[in-house]
This record gives sequence, C-alpha cells and structure tokens, in this order.
Amino acid sequence: MSTAAMSFSATDWADFDGDLLILGEFHDNPTHHAEQAKALRAVDPKAVVFEMLTPKEAEALAVTPRDPDSMIAATDGFHWSNIADYADVLAASAVIVGAALSRDDMRGAFTDGAAAVFGPQSGAYGLTDPLPEDEQATRELAQFDAHCEAMPLEMMGGMVAAQRLRDAAFARTVIDALDTYGSPVVLITGNGHARMDWGVPLYISRVRPELDVTSVGQGERQEPPEGVYSWTLNGAASPDRGDPCAVFNKTD
Repeated sequence: MSTAAMSFSATDWADFDGDLLILGEFHDNPTHHAEQAKALRAVDPKAVVFEMLTPKEAEALAVTPRDPDSMIAATDGFHWSNIADYADVLAASAVIVGAALSRDDMRGAFTDGAAAVFGPQSGAYGLTDPLPEDEQATRELAQFDAHCEAMPLEMMGGMVAAQRLRDAAFARTVIDALDTYGSPVVLITGNGHARMDWGVPLYISRVRPELDVTSVGQGERQEPPEGVYSWTLNGAASPDRGDPCAVFNKTD
C-alpha cells in the first residue's frame, strides 16, 4: 500500500462513492475537525461512527438538534475530555453511532488479552493470532514513547493488546452500522486507528473483504502521519500542546 498527500475540496469529498470513509485525526487539532465536518456535509453518510462516544452517549444525541450549540450543550459531562471540539462534526452527522469501549474492557484486554474481551468472533477478526515479532516490538516501543517512557517497557504488551481490541471493536461497530443503515458510513477516529497497515481497515478486510474502504490520515506541519493510508492531508498547523510528558512528571 502507498500513501499520497493531497488537499480535498468539498467537490472532491462529494465524489466519494465507497462503502466506508475513515477520517483520521489528531484529537486536539481543530483544523482536522473542520476538514471532517466538511467531508460529512459533502458525503452525506447514512451513519457516522465516533471513537469518542460510548453507545449510550450516542443514543442520547439521537434527538438533539443538529446544530453546534445544541451539540455542545448535549455533550456536557460526556466522558471524552474535549468532545465540545467536535460540535461541528456531530452537527453534520444525521445518525450518530458510538464505538468507545468501557474502562473495564480496556483493563481486561491489558490483563487477559484482546481475544478474551472481544468474545466469540475474536478468531474471525484475527485477535487470537499473535502479531509478527517485529510488528509487536515496533508497536510496544511506540507505546513506550507515547507514554513518555514513564511506564516499564514490559507493560507495553498490554497496551498493544488494548489497541488491537479497540481496532477490532471499531471495525465491528462500523460493520454493524453498514448492515443497519447502509453505505456509505464514516468513521471518525485517531490516525492510529485509521492506519491501513494495522488499524481498523485491516480488521474489516478479514471479515468483510468486499467492502470498499478509504482511509484518510491527517498530518501536521506539512508532515504526514505515521502509517499507511489511502490518502493523507498534511497542511494543518499543530496546536500548542505544551509538554505532553508533564503529566507523568508530577510528584504530588
């Protein structure tokens, strides 16, 4: 697979005619959210699946008027810390589906493995198969770096298992949405889950290889995101994030 950098216009998005459009992002980048909202208005999907919402939270939004102010008010107290930043994206979504897993499920993946939590379909989705050794090592090191090397490297295998669980669970939710509402469906998620080499598209290809999937990763500072995508958007500036490791350095 290869990636290509390009800038979409509303007309380009309207030309999308596949089954699933995965719109990756950095979760705190407002330019990425604006691009997603533009894509939704052009594509007009039957349903939009959100990594950021639990199923119950999504159900609570079913009767919310589709305007940003109403969405901000309705999402007050939701579990995702900056869910208000998604107001325009939510407002552009006719049907909203939540894909977030519970903390208990995430802890279970860490301690017992992804397959044990996922259930009877774990074999079909590939969760009973170990990753290739080089990929496992690469992903453990990536998790180690993402956690600012503040946790033992030996714990990162559990983090990788939790990530695999989320990828497979998001894939299952997307497939359920396609079966329920028809195509196209859009998935709003982080770039890591949008990766075609080891994210949601990989799990979808195992159980529904006939689906036409397009995955878009969004980069920053003219640099593409890591991983493989159908297309990448690289023009966004990055917000001022301060020291991302500061939270691990607190002593009180």
